[in-house]
Amino acid sequence: MKKQVAIPVYIPLINPNEREAALVSIYVSEGEHITKGKILCTLETTKSTSDVQAEMEGYMVSLALSEGQTVSAGDIFCYLAESPDWKPTESRLPGMGNSRAGSTINDLPQGLRITQPALALARQYQLDLYQLPIGPLMTKEMVETMVAEPIPEFSLPKNELPAILIYGGGGHGKSLIDFVRALGVYHIVGVIDDGSPVGAQVLGCPVLGGSHVLPEIYARGVHLAINAIGGIESVNKRIEAFNKLTTAGFTCPAVVHPTAFVEISATLEQGVQVFPHAYVGSDARIGFGCIINTGVTVSHDCLLGKYVNLSPGATLAGQVQIRDGVLIGMLATVNIHVNIGARARIGNGATVKSDIPEGGIIRAGSIWPK
Repeated sequence: MKKQVAIPVYIPLINPNEREAALVSIYVSEGEHITKGKILCTLETTKSTSDVQAEMEGYMVSLALSEGQTVSAGDIFCYLAESPDWKPTESRLPGMGNSRAGSTINDLPQGLRITQPALALARQYQLDLYQLPIGPLMTKEMVETMVAEPIPEFSLPKNELPAILIYGGGGHGKSLIDFVRALGVYHIVGVIDDGSPVGAQVLGCPVLGGSHVLPEIYARGVHLAINAIGGIESVNKRIEAFNKLTTAGFTCPAVVHPTAFVEISATLEQGVQVFPHAYVGSDARIGFGCIINTGVTVSHDCLLGKYVNLSPGATLAGQVQIRDGVLIGMLATVNIHVNIGARARIGNGATVKSDIPEGGIIRAGSIWPK
C-alpha cells in the first residue's frame, strides 16, 4: 500500500523579539480541501499581524489549535495531507510544544523572519541566511525567486533624497512618476510591474521585476513605495498591491502634488495621493490609500475611509462621509451631509443628493435619488 504523504504547517516567527503570538482567526476546518496559497489563519503579536498560507495543496487534518489561543513559533498548526483520513503518529501530534525536532529557529540571524519550508529551501541552496531581507516574512516562494531570477542593478541616491519604488507601470504609474519628479523629494529607483519585462523603461524608470522581487529590493535598502495601481476596474487589485508592499516591509507615504492645496487642519493617512490642482478642506480626514485625483474638491469636514478613489473633477460638499473602497467618477458631485456606503460606485457626471447604500451603483449622468 502506498504510504500517504503529509506535511506539517508550522507557526512562523513573526517578530524576532516575540516567539509567542495570538491565533486571532482560523479560516479553515478539519478535513477541508485546501489549495496552495489559501490563507489558513491570522497571527498577531504586539507589533504586527501576519497571515499563514498553505505551501501546498492538500486536506487539512489534525487541527488541534483554536482561535484566541497563544501559540509559539515552531508549533504545528495542522497537517496538509493527500487524504482527509490521514492521521499523525502520537509523536507528531500538532499543538503547543511540538516544534520540529532539531529546529534551529533560535539560531537564525537577528531579525530574520522565515517560514520553515523557506528555511529548508534556503539551506538546500546553501544561501547565506545573513544576506536574506530583515523585516518581511520570507516564504518558500520568495526564496525560490531569489534563486531563479536576479534583479537588475539599480542606483541608490547619491544625494540625501530617500529612495522610492513605483508599484505599477500603467497609466496611473506614469502619472505618479511625473508627480514624484515634480515633488523633488524622492529618488525613484525603478518600477515594479508583473506584466512588463525586466529592464523595460517607463518614462525612463527601469522595470526591476514583478511583485515577487519586493523582499530583495527592500533588502537592498529601498523601504518606501508608491502604489500606482489605480483600481478603477476593481478596488481589490489596489488593496492586493498594498498588501504585497506592506508584507514586504515597505512604507507608503502620503504624497501631495506641489500644485494641490491641503488645509493645515486636514489629515492624510499613509498611501494617500493628492494630484495636481486638487483641494482638501478644513478638518477633512482622508483614509489610507485614497486617491484624490486631478482637480478634485474635498470640502470641509469630509471623512473618507480606506481606498476611496475620487476621479478627476469630482466635488464633495462639506461633511460628506464615504466608506471604504468607493469609486466616484469624473465631474460627479456629492451634496452636503451625504453618506456613501462601502464599495459604492458613482458614474461620471452624476449628482448625488441623498445617501447611497453599501455596494450601490449610480449611473453616469444621473441624479440620485431620481
